[in-house]
Formats: sequence, C-alpha cells, structure tokens
Amino acid sequence: MLMFILGLFQSTNSTNHAQKAIPNIAKTTAIQLELNEKMKKSLATLAGVIALTLAAGASAADYVENYAEIVKAADWKTMTTLTVNMEEFEYDTDLEFKAGQTYKLEIKNLGEKKHYFTAPDFFKNIATRKAQVNGQAEIKAPYFDALEVLPGGQLDLYFVAHNKGEYAVYCTIDDHRQEGMEEIIIIK
Repeated sequence: MLMFILGLFQSTNSTNHAQKAIPNIAKTTAIQLELNEKMKKSLATLAGVIALTLAAGASAADYVENYAEIVKAADWKTMTTLTVNMEEFEYDTDLEFKAGQTYKLEIKNLGEKKHYFTAPDFFKNIATRKAQVNGQAEIKAPYFDALEVLPGGQLDLYFVAHNKGEYAVYCTIDDHRQEGMEEIIIIK
C-alpha cells in the first residue's frame, strides 16, 4: 500500500493522483475500522452467549445427576428430622448430616424479618425429594439455590445427604450475612 502511494506521488501529475487517492484511502480505512468495530461487537456478543450457555449447562451438571434414583431408593421410614430456627442474624443449630441418610430439615423463622436459607453448594450435594410448607403445599424440584421463610413460617426440606463436605449457609436479606447470619453445613 505504501509503495502504491509513493508511486502516485512520483508520477508526473502526482498532485491529481494524490488528491484522488487520499480520499479513497481514507474511505477504505474508515470502512475497515467500521467493519472491525462490528466484528468486535459480534464476537463480544457471541462470547457472552457462549459463556451464558456454558454457565447454565455447568450449573445444572454440578448438581447430583442421579438424584431421582437416589430419592426413589431411599428408606424414608428411617428419616431423621432436624430443626433449624432462624432469628435475626443467626441459625440456632449445628447442621451436620450423614451421607446416605434421609432427612427432613424443618426450617423455622422465629424472627421478625424474613430470612433466607441460602446454601447453593449444599443444595448441589444433596438429592432433593421436595420442599413442603406446613403440609399445605409441596414443591418438587431437583435442586434449589435458596429457600425464603417469612416471619412465623416454616418450610420442610426432604433430602438425602449425598456428597461429603462443608458448605456455607447464609441469609441474603439486606445485611444479615454481614451481621453474622452464616453457618457451615457438614455432610460426613
């Protein structure tokens, strides 16, 4: 390209050629820049779509894959019931479970404010049967991220503890976590 421009200046009527060539070069450069910007935006959009797709696929795959088989094979007659009371800025119980055991976790809100039982890593490592509200309603889902219990309310979670580990549980309402409403759930 540079040789072409130099050749134009060396010709006998280089002024005419240069005057014609420079606007064409500027126009070509502007078109290339515009195309580059469009390509960048398209690539950025494509990268975002791929990232969201991978995140969605990864999040579902992170949960216990054969949860339905585990729940179906479990002996619910030997289920252990554990109650956790939530009040302002605390969960009042040590939350320890044994892998392979069936549980009913009664989550009660004794506080004056609504509270969350947010435990995404814990929920990824249990086989969930259902969540039930005082015998009035059931929610059957393979997994949860968080459960909200209103003041005076109770929600029961039925599950099989599956993968051993330590998992955080916390409240995501306002500043409750910062005020100390966070504990560790253990599956042994």
